Amino acid sequence: MPDLISPALIMVVAAVAIGIARGHLRTAIVLFAPLLTLWAVWQVPDGVQGSIQFLSYELEPVEGSPLRRLFATIFSLMAFVGGLYAFRLAKWYELAAAFFYAAGAIGVSFAGDLISLFVYWELMALFSTVVIWCGGTPASRAAGIRYAILHLLGGVILKVGIEGFVVSSGSIQITPMLAEDFNSWMILCGILINAAAPPLSAWLADAYPESSPTGSVFLSAFTTKTAVLALILLFPGEKVLIGVGIFMVMYGIIYALLENDIRRILAYSVVNQVGFMVCAVGIGTELAINGAAAHAFAHIVYKALLFMSAGVVIYRTGRNRCTELGGLFQTMPITAVCGIIGALAISSFPLTSGFTTKSLISQAAANEQLMWVYMLLTAASAGVFLHAGIKFPWFVFFQKDSGLRPKDAPWNMALAMIIFSAICLLLGIFPEWIYRFLPYEMEYQAYTPGKVVFYLQLLLFSGLAFFLLLPLMKRTETISLDVDWLWRVALPRIFNLFKKLCLPLKDLSSRSETKCRGFLQFLTSRYLGQPHTADREERAVFARSWPIGTTSLWIAILLSAYVLIYYI
Repeated sequence: MPDLISPALIMVVAAVAIGIARGHLRTAIVLFAPLLTLWAVWQVPDGVQGSIQFLSYELEPVEGSPLRRLFATIFSLMAFVGGLYAFRLAKWYELAAAFFYAAGAIGVSFAGDLISLFVYWELMALFSTVVIWCGGTPASRAAGIRYAILHLLGGVILKVGIEGFVVSSGSIQITPMLAEDFNSWMILCGILINAAAPPLSAWLADAYPESSPTGSVFLSAFTTKTAVLALILLFPGEKVLIGVGIFMVMYGIIYALLENDIRRILAYSVVNQVGFMVCAVGIGTELAINGAAAHAFAHIVYKALLFMSAGVVIYRTGRNRCTELGGLFQTMPITAVCGIIGALAISSFPLTSGFTTKSLISQAAANEQLMWVYMLLTAASAGVFLHAGIKFPWFVFFQKDSGLRPKDAPWNMALAMIIFSAICLLLGIFPEWIYRFLPYEMEYQAYTPGKVVFYLQLLLFSGLAFFLLLPLMKRTETISLDVDWLWRVALPRIFNLFKKLCLPLKDLSSRSETKCRGFLQFLTSRYLGQPHTADREERAVFARSWPIGTTSLWIAILLSAYVLIYYI
């Protein structure tokens, strides 16, 4: 029975305990529960650890493999560092929701069947919505509702696909498949919604920036990366994912370059980086799958680091727009340095984790002779350096002095950022530390003179282009329209227009209703009036007392008419 207990349940118990405990006991739970979960993750051996009978199905809640342990490891580590970053600032209910959220991600990592995966999947959707609501503003409540609606839609689509697959195959096992029929397409679409694949990707940039400074750190880590894991498990080699991934990469770059809100820049950057992973899953070779898994691990670290840096800025200044910030490196050196390390890592700068993981994906594309994919991914790396590698730290920390002199990060936030900064550098300098835990063995040299020179040239010329075009890069108070404009603006306008068009019909209907009511009242008073009027002649027609002869005559007429109609 203990083999059937998923490490995710430790986080579930911790989430409940956070609501009960107080003071230092709550802090101890926030910090030690993820470490205990991390230990439990590495106690799970390879293979299915048993089954549970549920109705007519054999559930397999725990299945171990190198890929699953890798994702569960980074999810547990994220919960620890995120808890360290947030425990002094976040409310207890935000911490509890974040731990339930992390539990869902770890549960998905070890789920051996589609039903268990779906249960943990919906657990994430539920408590990530709560994390967004913990932003505590009208905007966060509205964004949380939109987020919940879209993820419930995605859950329904995924459930339809799972049920169809179970009915047609008789199995609930998680096995690789291709999008060849309605059921597999529904499963793929449900997963891609969580991966923030366009056209239904606006939920990420809509909701994440509206959460609290601590909540956005947790949100950046779990939903999209569990979707990447699900794609690796269910759709490796599905060629449609190559096109989807490339589109996500370019989409994220364009919108991030247009954005002014610092967390919205990072949110669009999440879409961009997940696009690299989705593309790798579509390529489907062992090297590509290793690249998707390694890049997901590295991405959680450096993206959370960037959101931590942005969160400290918002916490200390109360401002979140590039046009309102600048010169903060003078009083926030730790936050600035950590933010720069995260920006270099996301840009795949040599000696950072992004270089040693993203280059796996590019190499996989080159090995498969997918030159158009390789060239687009290379161009995208330059775009990432523009919007996240330079734009974010430049406008926040180094552009024209805003006159703000905030304090640097509190000790716990600074320590959390330093831990993730160290991981970014260690995985960049010693890539074999992560390569050994990837699902497939490989012989790959991240650092060759050709690769290093090529990426340095690419990134340095991108930086030169940024500063030469700096007047065009400066942001203004503009709104970038996304696909969510259709249901946030267009649909309400269409509804209001429809209401206006229906007003004449409503007036016509009211007049018709008045006339009909008058006619019915006339019939009622003429033929069905009260029978107790003093004068018989003043009574309504069918309320009068008729003579027996007249009555008999009418009965005979009606019977004759009935018989005639019947025989005709």
